Amino acid sequence: MTRQATDSRRFRFVIQTSLIAALAGILFGYDTAVISGAIGPITDHFQLSPLATGWAVSSVVIGAIIGALGAGAAALYGGRRGALWLAAALFIVSALGSALAADFFWYSVFRMLGGLAVGLASVVAPMYLSEISPGDMRGTSISLFQQSTAVGAVIVFFVNYFIARGVTPEWLTAYGWRWMLGSEVVPAILFAALLPLIPESPRWLILKNRDNEARHVLDRANPSERVAGLVDDIKASFAGERAHQRVSLRKPGIFGIVAIGAFVAAAQQLTGINVVMYYAPQIFERVVDSSETALLQTSVMGIAFVFGNLAGMLLIDRVGRRPLITYGSLGCCIGMAGLGTIVYSQSVGYGALICLVLYIMSFAISWGCVCWTLIGEIFPNSIRSRAMAFAVACQWFAGFVVTQTFPLLDQNPWLQALFNGGFSFWLYAGFTLICLAVVLRFVPETKNRTLEELEPLLLSRIESARPGRHRRDVGHAHARSA
Repeated sequence: MTRQATDSRRFRFVIQTSLIAALAGILFGYDTAVISGAIGPITDHFQLSPLATGWAVSSVVIGAIIGALGAGAAALYGGRRGALWLAAALFIVSALGSALAADFFWYSVFRMLGGLAVGLASVVAPMYLSEISPGDMRGTSISLFQQSTAVGAVIVFFVNYFIARGVTPEWLTAYGWRWMLGSEVVPAILFAALLPLIPESPRWLILKNRDNEARHVLDRANPSERVAGLVDDIKASFAGERAHQRVSLRKPGIFGIVAIGAFVAAAQQLTGINVVMYYAPQIFERVVDSSETALLQTSVMGIAFVFGNLAGMLLIDRVGRRPLITYGSLGCCIGMAGLGTIVYSQSVGYGALICLVLYIMSFAISWGCVCWTLIGEIFPNSIRSRAMAFAVACQWFAGFVVTQTFPLLDQNPWLQALFNGGFSFWLYAGFTLICLAVVLRFVPETKNRTLEELEPLLLSRIESARPGRHRRDVGHAHARSA
């Protein structure tokens, strides 16, 4: 077989495997965005207060925190593919249960079960994609997860729109939201049906001493002459785990990598993305003439999300992670600040849609693609399952805080009198700039490197960024010169 044919073969294998695994992202996006069209009718159906409305949205996030924390153990002991099976089953149960819920208590229970599935998927799918992909395709492969998240959101935006189109508000309040939530069972069953077609992660197979199976998977994704060296590198990185000497997340050096990964994950939520995904129709209703128009504009915003993710996916392995996060963050800041200004001035028209399209496309190419790629690749093999679980749990906790507090901030009489609804959006714009500054200080460029090469690179970067390091180096230099 020629080298070109070999490269074509491994490209097809990586993309086909990644597309199936990334279906977890469609369910992630579907589950988190479905509430955007349903929250108004749910609030009316159950007669919810602002605090309870926040809980109706963010209860799924509590489940996601628990699911993310448990994902490391599930992926470690049951395998990456086994953990994805569990997530698919939970998505199915949650969709049916929340759609049929008789009261707000059972609605919350089943939404939290869906959160468990989201938490599992958000840890295990990027982990699997990072471990199945070669270094030169890893950014694109992991970005498929974020792209599928965007696709899932767009699908459900249009599903919600067509369910709400031409019906009475009374029907939406009584039945429409149930159809919206229940529709998720279709992609969940599709995901479960396709999972048997993908192999187990080669790095997990090596951890479990199934080296021959791992070589077979690695040979399908990497040039044959590199497989033996890769197996040796992976086995060396797992040496402590294979000898049952568990590496502590608090170990000096390792703790710094975990802290940076957790910050990157949480920072994604501080940009305000979940507010946009969950509350977009309610935001649009302030500056358009009907709830149906608000849902349509939300769908247009979702299409922009897909194109932004596509651009990020095509660029991330070419231009690198740091340029994307820099320029994307600036776009997020401008879009969110502009939205706050439009809401503050109550400007009716397409201004809010333009600002949200700018924000969502900028987010997609930066915090969307880059965040999931970084937390899938920066953790060493020996701690990846546990460290990713912790990082994504931090992400969901930050998401819970943001989604739970938005209705309280947005409807606070004092803030309304001062800022006329614009305060929250300006706050998220400020958070975005702060998060960008931290990432640029501590996170190096990671493109075109194997997972096993990144640990010393990150340790060096964190050490060089420590406060006082420069002063100590200068002091040592003076001492030597003396």
